[in-house]
Amino acid sequence: MSAHVDPENNDRSSTDPGLRRAEDEVVTLASELIRFDTTNTGDPATLNPERPAAEYVAEKLGEVGFETTYVESGDTPGRGNVIARLPGADRQRGGLLVHGHLDVVPADPTEWSVHPFSGAVQDDYLWGRGAVDMKDMVGMTLATARRLGRDGITPPRDIVFAFLADEEAGGLQGAQWLVDHRPELFEGCTEAISEVGGYSVTFGDGVRAYLIQTAEKGIRWLKLRVRARAGHGSMVHEDNAVTQLAEAVAKLGQHRFPIVLNDSVREFLDGVSELTGWSFPEDDLDGAIAKLGNLSRIIGATVRDIANPTMLNAGYKANVIPSVAEASVDCRILPGREEEFDRELAELLGPDVEREWVGLPPVETRFEGGIVESMSRSLLTEDPAARTLPYMMSGGTDAKSFSRLGMNCFGFAPLRLPADLDFSALFHGVDERVPVDSLRFGTRVLDHFLRTS
Repeated sequence: MSAHVDPENNDRSSTDPGLRRAEDEVVTLASELIRFDTTNTGDPATLNPERPAAEYVAEKLGEVGFETTYVESGDTPGRGNVIARLPGADRQRGGLLVHGHLDVVPADPTEWSVHPFSGAVQDDYLWGRGAVDMKDMVGMTLATARRLGRDGITPPRDIVFAFLADEEAGGLQGAQWLVDHRPELFEGCTEAISEVGGYSVTFGDGVRAYLIQTAEKGIRWLKLRVRARAGHGSMVHEDNAVTQLAEAVAKLGQHRFPIVLNDSVREFLDGVSELTGWSFPEDDLDGAIAKLGNLSRIIGATVRDIANPTMLNAGYKANVIPSVAEASVDCRILPGREEEFDRELAELLGPDVEREWVGLPPVETRFEGGIVESMSRSLLTEDPAARTLPYMMSGGTDAKSFSRLGMNCFGFAPLRLPADLDFSALFHGVDERVPVDSLRFGTRVLDHFLRTS
């Protein structure tokens, strides 16, 4: 499959040497970032800290005059975060935060066509763990920040660039910690952009839209626990913790939560209807969403709450019935549904299944205002056929932390993608890769956006 997307003739790059330089270096920056193995297993004993990648970012920013702040939480050595501020023309206006994370999820090299930490460029793609999530956006941000610093460009308002640790494990050593302990680094920021938005999807007869992330579901990592009487496996046991837990897990895993359409999802479906003529009747919404093809995996997960059992832990010997059995469940909850979700969960599981959890809240903002208009203008500058639509993502980002500082958070990592690329499958997937043309396109769009927003 070719990554070439026939980008529109780009007059801005041909007449702007600084932009051309940024566009030319973005692939190298993203490739070099991928070569830093910043695998985040969630376990301090097995993860690879972000510090080398963070120091690389600080060095690249320092080369063009930025003063950077390097911060670690102190809980685990090497969990590096880098923050830099570019003063704007109007210091009284609310600032813009551009944030991205440096950590990645694990990758097994034996499953990949190329080594996941090679940063290889081949077949018109940049390959490697993080190419999509999210060293592509980090590379585009770094290339654009260097262009602004190198060319002495003053943006309309303050821009804070943040390159963060630990997003893949909830941001405890990154965004969460910084919001709790170093909020002054983001002083004055009222809006933020980051990952999982701004990418193109192609509907029907070549109708292309760019999805701007305006909402994300809440995350709850739930631990279920059943306690019962331990005993010998050869005897009759009506009180068996494993059996009780298995029944509860099966009931939860097979449950379908009700369809609830919030504003972001309704606006997305209405926008697709306007572009394509497709209808999305609520009495057959699952079937209608299937028309979205690969995108249906994401959109289908944003019309209801989800609780997926992911891990089981019980027993220590085949002939011993254990006194405790546990299960882990990944729950994703729609904005405004937390209380109803808890009530439904309690009814499903009953009083004998203990529940404990850690989680991050849902986030939602309106698809309106000057920042949204600026996103649209910046995309139209590079793609005159661009249409923008809001959407809710089924996962979570560091926006959950920054929203606590009162910021309106959006996903805007602009990429024009080939119509036949199953982009959503590449997040945390094998052979993660991003088209080279898309990185260059995104750098041009991001440059326009930051200089005019």
